[in-house]
Amino acid sequence: MALSAIALLFGYFCGSIPFGLILTALAGTSDLRSIGSGNIGATNVLRTGRKDLAALTLLLDLFKGVAAVLIVGYVTQRALPPNSAWPPVQALVAAFGAFLGHLFPIWLGFKGGKGVATFLGCLLALAWPAGLGFILIWLNVAWFTRFSSAAALAASALTPIFLLYLGQTSTAVLFAGMAIILWIKHRANIARIAAGTETKIGRK
Repeated sequence: MALSAIALLFGYFCGSIPFGLILTALAGTSDLRSIGSGNIGATNVLRTGRKDLAALTLLLDLFKGVAAVLIVGYVTQRALPPNSAWPPVQALVAAFGAFLGHLFPIWLGFKGGKGVATFLGCLLALAWPAGLGFILIWLNVAWFTRFSSAAALAASALTPIFLLYLGQTSTAVLFAGMAIILWIKHRANIARIAAGTETKIGRK
């Protein structure tokens, strides 16, 4: 129990680092929270016109999910019998913590991003084939709709199915819960898609 609590806190603090806000502030752009959707993620960074910063934000937000899972997983597995199955429960807890940290960072009054990149980073660290499935779905839906939000919603909804196919039931349950939260965080995007007013990729 104590180890799981530590894993949750470690994951949370990894996830709560607002890379998009930090990078745009260092670059001297407008406050990221005052433009576009007000989100601190890569899609909104792209609306500043800085594709390089958007790409770096995406990678760093993804990496903090990967780092939280792999560091906790490595430490935990050293205490387990050799050849124990991956992932240990503490790695799942760290993934959930990282996801929550990105959504509700303490540094920003618990007002963070929508969690897509961190969701993907955790997924790649826990079950990389499912992560590749997420990326393929995202790319295809984004290509046809030009909506980043629609791509994320479709990919996240299919993630638990990918994980069940891989036989990772516990991970599938975790990501089903995370996908529900991700959909709730995207409720404004869903309303704009339905109204035809959602901003398309590449437009400010």
